[in-house]
Amino acid sequence: MANRGKLFVIAAPSGAGKTSLVRALMERRPGLRFSISYTTRTKRASETHGHDYFFVDKPEFERMVAAGEFLEHARVFDNYYGTSRAQVEQILDQGEDVLLEIDWQGAQQIRRALPECRSIFVLPPSVTALEQRLRNRATDSDEAIARRLRDSIADLSHWSEFDYIVVNDDFTHATAELEAIVAGKGEHLRRDRSDLHGLIAKLLT
Repeated sequence: MANRGKLFVIAAPSGAGKTSLVRALMERRPGLRFSISYTTRTKRASETHGHDYFFVDKPEFERMVAAGEFLEHARVFDNYYGTSRAQVEQILDQGEDVLLEIDWQGAQQIRRALPECRSIFVLPPSVTALEQRLRNRATDSDEAIARRLRDSIADLSHWSEFDYIVVNDDFTHATAELEAIVAGKGEHLRRDRSDLHGLIAKLLT
């Protein structure tokens, strides 16, 4: 379809600031449509069903998986997340660009299903910054934070699977870089750029 929209997939380790960046990007690019994921996790007080997520129980989620209703789905931290195939396809067919905020497992599935998508991975500037951001949430116990930090560092190893890399060191600058990618001007942010090598080495050691 000639006027079909573009699909952007954005992923990051927990604590890298992805959700805040996505919100800022959506404000700057109001024409960008956001795909709302389904999840089995408990709704936080600040969240709204149908706006932040579609909150469903595990049996309903499993029914949707069996029916092939998800473009991707994954288990993350004892909960399940999934992206509605019908929702994404409908928006793309309307000629509108779609943004998916998912984890690296989901991004792998999306690339297999829709290889024309553009994938973006957000990195923290350091492991220290990652841990601090996890602690600043004040929603988890020390044990949960330690587990999330271990899992987040493991997630970092998948950075090379993505088309573009954005380092969330300065929030305004990182938002501008995301906007450049969505606008088709992100060639300087591709994963094979040389300035990433030192940072990646520090994050993974």
